[in-house]
Amino acid sequence: MNLVLTILVEGLGYASYLFIVSLGLTVIFGVLKILNVAHGAFYAWGAYLCAFLIGEFSTMGVSDLGTMVAIPIAALVVGLILGSAIERTIIKNLYGRDEVLIVLATFGLFLVLEDVILLVFGVDPYFAYQPTYAMPGVQIGGIYQDGYKLSMIVVSLVTGVISWAVLNRTHWGKLVTAIIYDSELAVAMGINVPRVFYVVFVAGAVLGALGGAYIAPTISVAPGFGVEVIVLSFAVVVIGGLGSIPGAAIGALLVGMLRAYAVLQWPEIELFVVYAVMAAVLIFRPEGLFAPAKARKI
Repeated sequence: MNLVLTILVEGLGYASYLFIVSLGLTVIFGVLKILNVAHGAFYAWGAYLCAFLIGEFSTMGVSDLGTMVAIPIAALVVGLILGSAIERTIIKNLYGRDEVLIVLATFGLFLVLEDVILLVFGVDPYFAYQPTYAMPGVQIGGIYQDGYKLSMIVVSLVTGVISWAVLNRTHWGKLVTAIIYDSELAVAMGINVPRVFYVVFVAGAVLGALGGAYIAPTISVAPGFGVEVIVLSFAVVVIGGLGSIPGAAIGALLVGMLRAYAVLQWPEIELFVVYAVMAAVLIFRPEGLFAPAKARKI
């Protein structure tokens, strides 16, 4: 029973931040039809900026709990400034282009942004542990569980529900849906498609940066760590179905639970088991488990 609880909590904790990052990736693809490899750079920038701000706030005498304000600040700054700059200068020129060209262009952008991180923050790792100390742990089934990890689960749940509600229950969501199914008709109806594309891309960038900012206090923020998360995020959205928010949630849960089980019981296959599941899904469901329905043109 203790093993099951440990796997459950560890799996949910890992899946939570992975879901937030993958959510931004799948939303951008679902609307813009851009497979944005540079999304991993938003995650890395969010983590670095959050770790830097936590260190600065702590030096200024801010309490450990108070330093958590750095998490939303970092996510918004990276998403609104860096995301806006990239969309206005590079991404807007890729709309409607060949998929291979888009992947190559965003991969090159990812490499550039990774090197710019080294110029801005240096090569030394950052340790922003203060928020994890601020949240007391709890006993679940007789096992001590990290309070910060549990808060991460709550944040991912709230983020997912809000994102789904905005896309499915608001006027803005209806505009996005119209563009997804037929962007030409949406233009004819008077919808400002470029503005919607811009807002969606920036929102996706904020989500990617939020995932990095929230995970920063639990890890050593070091150069190159954004590569692993973008690979795993692609696995999540491929399993769940590109463009599907419920699919991203299910994919993140599968990856998180399988990784937690492998780490505790069979560490030799930690990464293999994730890609084995992805391969199995692609064999039987090439478009993912919950891929959105495509409109038929008659």
